[in-house]
Amino acid sequence: MNNLFHGKGVWHSGVGRFFAGAALLTLTLTGCRHDKPVQFYGQAQGTYYSVQYLDPGQRNLQPQVDSLLQAFDLSASLWVDSSLLRRLNAGLTDSLDDVLLFLLDHSLRISEYTGGAFDPRVGRIVQTWGFSFKQRQQPDSAMLAGLLRAARGTVGFSGHRYLRQFNDTELDFNAIAQGYASDLVGQMLEHYGITSYLVDIGGEVVAHGTKADGQPWRVGIERPAADSLSTPEVQAAIELRDASVVTSGSYRKYYERDGVRYSHTIDPTTGRPVQHSLLSVSVVEHESWLADAMATAYMVMGLDSARAFIADHPDEPGTQAVYFIYDDQGELKTYATPGFEKLTIKK
Repeated sequence: MNNLFHGKGVWHSGVGRFFAGAALLTLTLTGCRHDKPVQFYGQAQGTYYSVQYLDPGQRNLQPQVDSLLQAFDLSASLWVDSSLLRRLNAGLTDSLDDVLLFLLDHSLRISEYTGGAFDPRVGRIVQTWGFSFKQRQQPDSAMLAGLLRAARGTVGFSGHRYLRQFNDTELDFNAIAQGYASDLVGQMLEHYGITSYLVDIGGEVVAHGTKADGQPWRVGIERPAADSLSTPEVQAAIELRDASVVTSGSYRKYYERDGVRYSHTIDPTTGRPVQHSLLSVSVVEHESWLADAMATAYMVMGLDSARAFIADHPDEPGTQAVYFIYDDQGELKTYATPGFEKLTIKK
């Protein structure tokens, strides 16, 4: 199975500040003045990004990072009207650039691997429920049947040409794209000879190398909040080196209607937002795109099915270091795989 997942991208975790809305919190780094990391922040893909790295020359690579992320948005963002993905979904082109080819190829592999828990074909469903750029609706059974038909149409590619069975099947890579963007920023930093860095795009964290003192980077996992405006608190902290961690959660990205809370995580098999006790899942992997996709798949599965999947796939991608936070009759509980436990900083 490992040879199915050959995407590049490793991360170097880092430090910084707390960001409301993120499920991963970078923890404070201290060091001597000459070891002070280069740090900068910005906006990309409808969220924040944070980059920090150790560089003896103290080079400011923010223009290069901004350029990369802007190009990525023009390719894979659903929020940019003129993006290649928007034009692809609208049937205005069938050409895939390298970014979309990677995202489509690896999304289809993850979809098969997870038995459909992860599925990039949910674009129209996500839009209808109001978690994209279109106005929110409450689909009835007839509308939902049409959405599911589109989401079950066969998609694929031949070279850089996109193929789809139904014209109304629309792709959504939001559950993998930010992770891949984090990987690409990390690769770019390494191109400039930087080997110790932290890249964080909306909670998709890539960490590489070590801090100035030679210790691993530290990253906090957010305690699920009561609502989207709550101040972030750390539930657990881990040490990372040459790895990525991504958290998917249902407690900040949601909306309420008539007293019902609708999660942004859509179950591809039902076309409806998930409703179960699982509040967040954190996955540690070598590539951020893989951690991103698997965290989403586990959120779709729910706690029991996710744990069963991990038990049935020992030593396989995305199953070694996983951390679940869930609600048990009003009480917050956690479960960590042994691989995740090894990374945890003991209190």
